Amino acid sequence: MNTMTLNVRISGPLSAHVADAVGEDGLFENVSEYVRHLIRKDREATEAERFALLKAELQQAFAIPQDQYRESSRESIMARFK
Repeated sequence: MNTMTLNVRISGPLSAHVADAVGEDGLFENVSEYVRHLIRKDREATEAERFALLKAELQQAFAIPQDQYRESSRESIMARFK
């Protein structure tokens, strides 16, 4: 597994927000834990967005009436992409 070290400078409202999230009164023990949590949440959001796009494409494809389908062979499909 690859590891990465990040150095991030924040100030003002962002710094105050992180301070509230970390420590005795916060949900996280340290800033690293908080940043890892944010990255995981961002990854989950990205995956959910991709899934929603795929789901929409599939719903659109399955909404096409059966009589509009046409039979294809592997060869005819491959020929279209040459």
